[in-house]
Amino acid sequence: MNTDVVHTLDIEVTKTFATQWGWIIAFGAALVVLGAAAIWRSVAATIVSMLFFGWLLVIAAAVEAGAAFWVGHWAGFFQHALAAILYGVVGLMFLVRPRVSAEVLTFLMAAFFLVGGIFQIAGTGMGMIGYAGAGYGGYGWHVIDGVINILLGLMIFAQFPFSGLWVIGLFIGVDLVFYGATWIAIGWALKGAGA
Repeated sequence: MNTDVVHTLDIEVTKTFATQWGWIIAFGAALVVLGAAAIWRSVAATIVSMLFFGWLLVIAAAVEAGAAFWVGHWAGFFQHALAAILYGVVGLMFLVRPRVSAEVLTFLMAAFFLVGGIFQIAGTGMGMIGYAGAGYGGYGWHVIDGVINILLGLMIFAQFPFSGLWVIGLFIGVDLVFYGATWIAIGWALKGAGA
């Protein structure tokens, strides 16, 4: 097996899309600015995101309730009815108590990071040893990722419940910054390609 082969993924872009590189860069810049604002005002971003998700869940509950009555006595009625109740209750909780909802989600997120990091390190130790003997050197990165996850979980737990006010907004802001930077890079690539 030849390991020196480099595979590339060529993506064909329509001419109409390629000529819009300026709008793509502007869209990316707007996302970066929005992300920076969310990082700067992470508490407000956390509360706004809880309200946004709450309204999404309430709308989903209404759709599921409509679907339950539409199918009538068919076998899917209880599935749609239960989904409507679950979405409705959680959505209303997000809308009525956004701060408590953010704290609960932050607690679950910290637990996810902590447990996920422990399992990643344990899984790397058990599963990647065979790859290491075969010349696969990527197992170290898996361990580093596990350690970072554990540290994130511990840092969030260390400041809990106060961390429940800013963690979600901070993570959304960071994600928006990187997502916007990706769109800016795509726009610059299209401009550089002579689109």
